[in-house]
Amino acid sequence: MSSIDDLFARLRSEGKKAFMPFVTAADPDLEFTQSLLKALDATGCHLAELGIPYSDPIADGPVIQASYTRALNGGVKLEAIFDMVANTTPQLSMPIVTMVSYAIIYRLGLDEYLKQAKAAGVAGAIVPDMPVDESAEFAAKCRAADFSLIQLITPTTTKQRAIEIAQQTTGFIYYVSIAGITGERTELPPDLLDNLRWLRQQTDLPICVGFGISKPEHVELLKPVADGMIVGSAIVRKIACAHPAEGGKTAATVITDVSDFARTMIDAM
Repeated sequence: MSSIDDLFARLRSEGKKAFMPFVTAADPDLEFTQSLLKALDATGCHLAELGIPYSDPIADGPVIQASYTRALNGGVKLEAIFDMVANTTPQLSMPIVTMVSYAIIYRLGLDEYLKQAKAAGVAGAIVPDMPVDESAEFAAKCRAADFSLIQLITPTTTKQRAIEIAQQTTGFIYYVSIAGITGERTELPPDLLDNLRWLRQQTDLPICVGFGISKPEHVELLKPVADGMIVGSAIVRKIACAHPAEGGKTAATVITDVSDFARTMIDAM
């Protein structure tokens, strides 16, 4: 069992839900990312999703795309990200999972990516551009390494394909709440709860919902049917203010702003 399996087993036994913030690595720099991860852990976040910057991300909206661009313009490399994570995870109680393009994994090599991620203390990976039809090899390697391979199911995924994805997934299922890109939403789709109830009948895996989750009211709506909530754009938008051109706030102020926001979401669970 991975640390993610252990986490959700504990949360279920306590009748609690998981809150997972998304943070782009090296936006604005790796020192900031490390400090923010520590602050989010201290705030009570249960997991953290660390975005590995990529030039052509799939499904990410303008806020997260812009954060990837800022990080890449700063010259960040995967090796430096793993070094930062390795220095950070021993100080955290929450597991870290990477949101990473399969192109990055493939270029490094499946075994090598797993080796480096595990050595850094990473608990799993979300690979949004890896079709389930092509995931069997990597899924088997992840299972053997007790490394969670978290796959995505969307509102447009057919029921048969959703079942196939669930069978290849470990850790938790990432359920995409909307048919579209990431970004804050005022309202969530009316059929979301029904879709989650159907999926809950197909698998025992924890189901975490992302895309569009941005306020405590969304948490209140989803917590009867989901095991966790993932928030990205609402947090990354606040992080952008650490850049002079985006608001020019100090790193400490931005970390406080993000932590305060995370606390309001956790309190709604």
